Amino acid sequence: MHYAGQIPKWEGLRDERYVYARYFEQSPPFEFFHDLETDPMQLVNLAGDPRYRTALDRARRRTNTLRDSYGGPFAVYKKPEPRKPNVVLIISDDQAWTDFGFMGHPVIETPHIDALARDGAAFTRGYVPTALCRASLATLATGLYPHQHGLTGNDPTIALEMQGPTYWNDPRYRELNAQLIANIDKMPTLPRLLADRGYVSFQSGKWWEGSYARGGFTDGMSHGDPDRGGRHGDDGLAIGREGLQPIFDFIEGAGDNPFFVWYAPFLPHTPHTPPDRLLQKYQSEGRAVELTRYYAMCEWLDETVGELMTYLEQNGLDDDTLVVFVSDNGWIQKTPQTATPPDWFTSFAPRSKQSPYDGGTRTPIILRWPSVIAPARYETLASTIDIVPTILHATGASVPTDLPGVNLMKAVEGRTIPRAAIFGEGFAHDIADINDPAKSLLYRWCIQGQWKLILTYDGAVHRYAMVHPRAHRSPELYDLIADPHETTNVAAEHPEIQAWLSERISRWWPLR
Repeated sequence: MHYAGQIPKWEGLRDERYVYARYFEQSPPFEFFHDLETDPMQLVNLAGDPRYRTALDRARRRTNTLRDSYGGPFAVYKKPEPRKPNVVLIISDDQAWTDFGFMGHPVIETPHIDALARDGAAFTRGYVPTALCRASLATLATGLYPHQHGLTGNDPTIALEMQGPTYWNDPRYRELNAQLIANIDKMPTLPRLLADRGYVSFQSGKWWEGSYARGGFTDGMSHGDPDRGGRHGDDGLAIGREGLQPIFDFIEGAGDNPFFVWYAPFLPHTPHTPPDRLLQKYQSEGRAVELTRYYAMCEWLDETVGELMTYLEQNGLDDDTLVVFVSDNGWIQKTPQTATPPDWFTSFAPRSKQSPYDGGTRTPIILRWPSVIAPARYETLASTIDIVPTILHATGASVPTDLPGVNLMKAVEGRTIPRAAIFGEGFAHDIADINDPAKSLLYRWCIQGQWKLILTYDGAVHRYAMVHPRAHRSPELYDLIADPHETTNVAAEHPEIQAWLSERISRWWPLR
């Protein structure tokens, strides 16, 4: 309703569920918003109810569209600044790219992660630059490659061959590791950059870089004190395995502040100790117990994702929360039937964790944001170096100009991602020289289109030599479309492609 030649008295719309109107007889305009399902008499104005913020914004946009189609604009209503979405980053720990229902696994059931993929943008050809947890998590926190952030391996090298606390408690180790952790203090991490936009942030689960505060989180679970067992998450590793209440408490305490949650549970990571009900579910004649336990752990992770999503939905937060899902690196479960080199002592099989092959480096990347992202699957190459710039763009935060990743929202919006290839690098578990990443360099790789090239280097490996036999030092070239499990090296058949990708690798990170 409006008066000819004048500003209208009001404008709005009504659909099957909602009634929206804004009145211009006062400044600023006054809004009414009613839910016909719960309030058919339109007695309660919900315009200020945070549970209806997403629906209210949708009604505002639809009203603007209708108004403009009739020759507007009439309104003096000022469009509000776009709200900052909450962000939840879910990081699976040691899970292969194949081991999800939506990725086609014939046994493992992951209905809640499948729902994220179904309702969001699922990049099924995602990768981590390095298939080792500390390096990979540091990339997710900084948006940098490991050779840039300097956290290339899990531990610094000292003159001991022992595993476990004997190694970690050695004074030489502690001194070197303190120097490594200091790298994170110098970087504009994701929590720090979001804090500039008014975000509060919470760390839970895996975290190698000392206390949560060292990474810029405003709250968290990991203390990082080596005298109390601090190394890669300490108290934070209880999340998921012992429930999610610390996350729920943080969100409730965030009030009106937008929040960022880092949920990196020790799942499905060893120890593989799933609930008995899940272990029994996956028991099958002829299936190795190691595989049974791993399958059950994957579903246990999925259950915690479901619990987290249920909490967001029940509290009216899911429509306005960007949920990102990714794995830190892959995993192929070793069983008694697995062929391994002599002295192989890890629980994972060759060509998975710590390797440059897709069994270690590939992961689906999911972006779910119902009020913004339409559901779709993408074959576009994606990398975890893209996670930080994507989140920063989505929240309106400042994006450092030196970040190597791209904004994946461009693909979601139908735009072209300005990148032809992605790159990765593999380093030794034990860092030979904390000031020179090349001293521990074992592999570099590049993927463009269907082709993947792997180059091998002579970096020192210390305690994990058996994981990196490097028996074949010649380049490896794979057609990932025809041969997704990288069984046939076709470098000899395509020397021109090998040379072309090798040159790309040299330009990406020139070695001294």
